[in-house]
Amino acid sequence: MTERFSFSLLATDGRARRGEIAMPRGIVRTPAFMPVGTAGTVKAMYLDQVRDLGADIILGNVYHLMLRPGAERVARLGGLHDFARWPHPILTDSGGFQVMSLAELRKLDETGVTFRSHVDGSVHSLTPERSIEIQGLLDSDIQMQLDECIRLPAERAEIERAMELSLRWAERCRVAFGDQPGKAMFGIVQGGDLADLRQRSAERLAAMDLKGYAVGGLAVGEPQEVMLAILDETLPVLPQEKPRYLMGVGTPDDIIKSVARGIDMFDCVMPTRAGRHGLAYTRFGKINLKNARHADDPRPLDETSDCPAARDYSRAYLHHLVKTNESLGGMLLTWNNLAYYQQLMAGIRAAIEAKRYDAFCAEVTEAWAKGDMPALAG
Repeated sequence: MTERFSFSLLATDGRARRGEIAMPRGIVRTPAFMPVGTAGTVKAMYLDQVRDLGADIILGNVYHLMLRPGAERVARLGGLHDFARWPHPILTDSGGFQVMSLAELRKLDETGVTFRSHVDGSVHSLTPERSIEIQGLLDSDIQMQLDECIRLPAERAEIERAMELSLRWAERCRVAFGDQPGKAMFGIVQGGDLADLRQRSAERLAAMDLKGYAVGGLAVGEPQEVMLAILDETLPVLPQEKPRYLMGVGTPDDIIKSVARGIDMFDCVMPTRAGRHGLAYTRFGKINLKNARHADDPRPLDETSDCPAARDYSRAYLHHLVKTNESLGGMLLTWNNLAYYQQLMAGIRAAIEAKRYDAFCAEVTEAWAKGDMPALAG
C-alpha cells in the first residue's frame, strides 16, 4: 500500500488507456466507473455489495452532505469512510453542479455562491475554500475544485465568463488544498461546447500541475457527438501522465466511446436511477421490465452473469415487482445494473491490455444492436 497518490499507465491501445491510481486506501483500476453514493449511500445497495461487484472507488457529494447530516458532524463521527462503512477510496464532487441544478434563489459572484437549500430553505454559502474544507472534513481521497457549470446551449460570453471564473476558483482551491500526502485535488475543464474555450481552460489548468483533471459541463443535454468532439479537442491538451475524469457520464455507449478517446474515470447516477425505474442494463442492451412482454417470461436477465440479481430471478418476477412498486424490484435491478457496469469496465481493461479494444467495442456494440431475443413459445 502506498502512502502517496500516484497514477501509472500500464497499457495503451490507440488513445485508450489502462492504468492504476494508487492511494493509501487502495488501488483504483482504470478505466473505472465510480458508483454514485451522493449522500453517503449508493441507493438501494449495501456498500459491501458494491465492493463485491468490483468497484474500487465511490463518489460522495459536498452539496448533499453539507446539508444533511453536515460535514462537521461526519468529521466528528470519524469521516465519511467510517460513517458509511466504506474503507476504500472516495471521490467527492465539489457541489457546483448541484447548486446549479437543485438550489433555490442562487446568487453567484467572485467570492462563491449563496443559495437556499432545496431541503428546508435555509441559506448557505459555498466558496472554493469552504468546498475544500468540507471535503477535508469528509476525509475524501480525491477532492474536486468548485466550478460553475452552466446549462447548454448558452451564449459564448456566458460560457467564457463561467469558464474564467472556474479557473480562478481552481487556483483558490489549489491553495486551500495545499499539500496533502496520499490525497489529490482535481481541476475541472469548462468551456461549454466551444473548442477554443475548452482548450484554453485545459491549458491553464495543466499549468497548475494538479494531480488529475476532469472534464465537466458535459452530459447536460448536448448530443453525444458534441460531447465526443469536445473530448477530441480537450484531452490532447491535458497531461498524458495524469488521470482524466469525465464527470456525470454516462451510458455504456458513452463510456466505451470516451475510453477510446483517453478517459480514465466515470461516474453517473444512470445505473442506480434506471434500476429504481424498472430499466435493466445487460449485455443484450437495455431491458424495460415495465413492458408487458416480460409478464410470463421465466428467463433471468442474463443466465451467464455472476450477479444473483441477473442470474437467479425470472423476468416475470422482476416485472411483477416493478409493476407493483415493490422496493425489492428497484434493489434487484440496481444490483444488476451496477454489476453490468463493472463487468463492462473489467472487459474494457482486459481489451486494452490485449490491444484489441476496437474489436471489443465492435463486439459489445453488435450484441446491443442484436438485442434480447424474446422467449420461445411453449
